[in-house]
Amino acid sequence: MTDPQASPHPRKKRKASLIRPLLFLLLLALVIAVQYVHPEQYLDKERLRQLGAAHGILLPLVYLIVWTVGPLFMPGLPITLAGGILFGPFWGVVYTVFGATFGAGLVFLVARYLARDWVAERLSGTRLMSLDDKVARHGWKVVAISRLIPVFSFSLLNYAFGLTRVAFWPYLGATFVCMLPTTIAYVYFSSNILDIFAGRISPGLIIGVVLVSAVSLIPLVYKKWKARTGESIDL
Repeated sequence: MTDPQASPHPRKKRKASLIRPLLFLLLLALVIAVQYVHPEQYLDKERLRQLGAAHGILLPLVYLIVWTVGPLFMPGLPITLAGGILFGPFWGVVYTVFGATFGAGLVFLVARYLARDWVAERLSGTRLMSLDDKVARHGWKVVAISRLIPVFSFSLLNYAFGLTRVAFWPYLGATFVCMLPTTIAYVYFSSNILDIFAGRISPGLIIGVVLVSAVSLIPLVYKKWKARTGESIDL
């Protein structure tokens, strides 16, 4: 017969007792690593991009591959921000918009031809299941609006469009063109974000914040336009 006063979860207690020593060891390892690695050298954007350029086409190629397969299982924003940091505002936009388009195309094809039932089950009960009716009425314009006004997760949206009747090439074209405003804003912002770690608020960082704020206002502008014209494509 078990003691009613005994703990019902001895394993949990043992695990909890190990957390503090592990955290201490992790902190100690981090302090030692900082002493030898000098991470501040990697927080200088020019030095970081020089290190990337030293690898030639390898880094952009890896980035494009990550963008192509990444949307299958992860959100796109962290990859976009990494593009600005690694490649700067111009090449960051170029690599990101092409990589994101490749990724959107791959997820679309997977949803349409390889995993249709799994995707339908995953999206069941969400507003994304109504996209097919909207595509039937408005066609590729639904894709365009969803890229200009990113209400849903990039990855989930790509899966959802694979279940609709939209044709592949109009979907890909609308994705490429209409992702540009948001991509430019976030890449430009992230290309200057390391200035914060250097202790300065640069003009580039301020412009980046303004651009991100501007694209964040697109839904509001769209709502006002809908109210004025009476036309709407609700997502």
